Amino acid sequence: MRPMQPHLWQFLALTFAGWVNRSQQDTIEYLKEKNRVLREQLGARLRFTDDQRRRLAAKARAMCRENLKETADLVTPDTL
Repeated sequence: MRPMQPHLWQFLALTFAGWVNRSQQDTIEYLKEKNRVLREQLGARLRFTDDQRRRLAAKARAMCRENLKETADLVTPDTL
């Protein structure tokens, strides 16, 4: 049995990486839309506890500001 060519492994790795990325993007888009729907139902301004603010801020630190602007629909990036 002949081993696979390196370019075939690269192609398979890139194909898998693209599939994973698409799956993650679909999940993110779903969660963003779910947040919008829940925000519409709540209507009023949300009040977070100190612990909730800390948890959101800790997750926000890992994101660049541009991504945070795009995804932070419950609070503003300046708040985080």
